[in-house]
Amino acid sequence: MHASKAIELTATAPVAAESMGSILVAEDSALFRHLIRQHVTEWGFDLVCVNDGEAAWNAFCQPDAPRLALLDWVLPEIDGVEVCRRLRSRGHHPYTYTILLTGKSRKQEMLEAMDAGADDFLAKPFDPLELKARLMVGKRIVDLQQKLVSANEALHFAASHDFLTGVWNRGEILAFLDRELARARRESTPTGVVLLDVDHFKSVNDKLGHETGDFVLKEIARRLVAGGRQYDGVGRYGGEEFLLILPHCDLEAAARRAEEFCSLIATTPIPTPGGRLSVTVSLGVTVAAPGSDCHSLLPTADTALYRAKRNGRNRVESI
Repeated sequence: MHASKAIELTATAPVAAESMGSILVAEDSALFRHLIRQHVTEWGFDLVCVNDGEAAWNAFCQPDAPRLALLDWVLPEIDGVEVCRRLRSRGHHPYTYTILLTGKSRKQEMLEAMDAGADDFLAKPFDPLELKARLMVGKRIVDLQQKLVSANEALHFAASHDFLTGVWNRGEILAFLDRELARARRESTPTGVVLLDVDHFKSVNDKLGHETGDFVLKEIARRLVAGGRQYDGVGRYGGEEFLLILPHCDLEAAARRAEEFCSLIATTPIPTPGGRLSVTVSLGVTVAAPGSDCHSLLPTADTALYRAKRNGRNRVESI
């Protein structure tokens, strides 16, 4: 097993070739810090050592803080139980598994620590093999928790995004529109709404196949996202239609942005398995008036889109 790094917060340590993960140790006894460092680095963990509770809490507030903690119960500044309490009171942070090192043995004290959020206890002086076992359990729980978080994020993404293009699906883009309309009413600001349709898309599928059509939709979605602002909304409205929400854009500004999107797609052919394909889009633009809602805006944008198609496609019409 490769060597791991053991560091004080104020020291610079060599980077380990591989690691079992990081452990934060808060221990004011130099003897116990030395013993813990000796063992856990041998087991492949990276180690961050502090000698008081305030330094431990500050370390947990840093980005990418250790998710596994070995805390002495009695510490200068803030004791280990209070560090646990603060960790559990935080909002949306990754879970930190905490093991308290303690010479206390009364049941009431153990309950106090559990209520504060400690996960496990280890009596001083500790047995090295027991310490390793407790740390391995903690690491396993931290790893499982991270897998659950990742799975939940994947489920949320799948529920809110279009599977093919990766932009928001119809339900999510409409929910975004509702939120932006509510914001616009509070702040008395305009919101542009653009409905985009790929010109002659049926002929692409019929003549070149659905795989080519999928490449076209994915590339159009990518260009719409790349060409938009960070706070714009882009969603697949249905089939070959996309809905764009442009906060703080009046009708003139929204129409200008729509022209940019139209040019962004038309000027560069889209690479597909069958070769590069020139594609154009038609766009209908409207803007939210005071009291507007989805039920009034979307039909207006659709009317503008129909006008763009009727007038020759590859163009923008606004109402």
